[in-house]
Amino acid sequence: MIKILSKYLLYNYFKTIFKVVLIFYCFGLILNLFEEIEFFKNLGTTVLIPITLTALFILSLIIKMLPFIIFISSLWFLLNLRNSKDLLALKVFGFSNFKIFFILAITSFVFGWIILFTINPFTSTMVKYYEQTKSEYSKDIDHLVSINKNGLWTKENLISGHRIITAGEIEKNTLKKITIFDLDKDYNLIQKIYSKTADISKNKWDLKEVIIIKFDQGISKESYEKNYSIVSKYDHNKINSLFRNFDTMSFLDLILNYQDLQNKGYNKAYLDQNLNSMLSLPFFLFMMTALASILTMNTLKQSNNFTFIVVGLIACVAVYYFKDLSLALGKTDRVSLSLAAWIPVAVIGLFSSIGILQINEK
Repeated sequence: MIKILSKYLLYNYFKTIFKVVLIFYCFGLILNLFEEIEFFKNLGTTVLIPITLTALFILSLIIKMLPFIIFISSLWFLLNLRNSKDLLALKVFGFSNFKIFFILAITSFVFGWIILFTINPFTSTMVKYYEQTKSEYSKDIDHLVSINKNGLWTKENLISGHRIITAGEIEKNTLKKITIFDLDKDYNLIQKIYSKTADISKNKWDLKEVIIIKFDQGISKESYEKNYSIVSKYDHNKINSLFRNFDTMSFLDLILNYQDLQNKGYNKAYLDQNLNSMLSLPFFLFMMTALASILTMNTLKQSNNFTFIVVGLIACVAVYYFKDLSLALGKTDRVSLSLAAWIPVAVIGLFSSIGILQINEK
């Protein structure tokens, strides 16, 4: 009988999660579709492209919103359980409030790990496809920044022509082993610049130990400068900000290729933040289930669901802004970015531990 009742709980809990995910997905699809249609409206594409891209992109947003989805699902499921008198029946068969909470919370915890290892790699691939497709149709791309196994590559369109820069290494505000190609409007090579290091903390790059090779009608002329400067559209902050969209990286990518990503120039602090954010997800789901249990299992009496909907929305908003505040503290170096990912989990866990002890006595 215990196994049958446990299966009943899990089946209906996952059924509720599926309904809430479907609601979130439909809302996200509708809201984001207008933005995609606006982007593609003058590009001569069919409506199928914005619909497809929206459908792919929303899946990554669903994972980001998963703690709130689990909270709403747990709240909805437990309210239905209580108002239908099933909670009372479960208590008759020996299910305490704590046991019901524990079954649901452990399920949410395991569900979080399943998402990270199975669903997240697919959603990160979809986000990559989404960004690549939109970049192909963008009319505003007059530059390119890429980090790969060969280092940093940038391309800029200048008034006089084009500039391509490649650097072997990135270390804080400094580029190392730099080669700069200055081209005219017809992509003919004007000059090539080699530099040992460059300070890119500002848009005016300061190059050290520079060799300049100028080309004029097939004749090259070489010169050496100890200090040399160029003006670029990019500084360290702008380049770094272009690679903070970690939605294109899956949990497995971060675990298996962490050192390679760091060697390519990805900021270590932000890699750590994203890795810890993903690692904290199962624990976050556990705590959000606990929070929903505290709100709904204080009594067996039926109540107005509207009140709980309002309380649930207020709780979601409060957790969202608290999580955002924690991240802001990390970005301003008040705490480490890694710690910022765990602070909301720790605070909700502390609050929930007190509440769970109380509902167990009911």
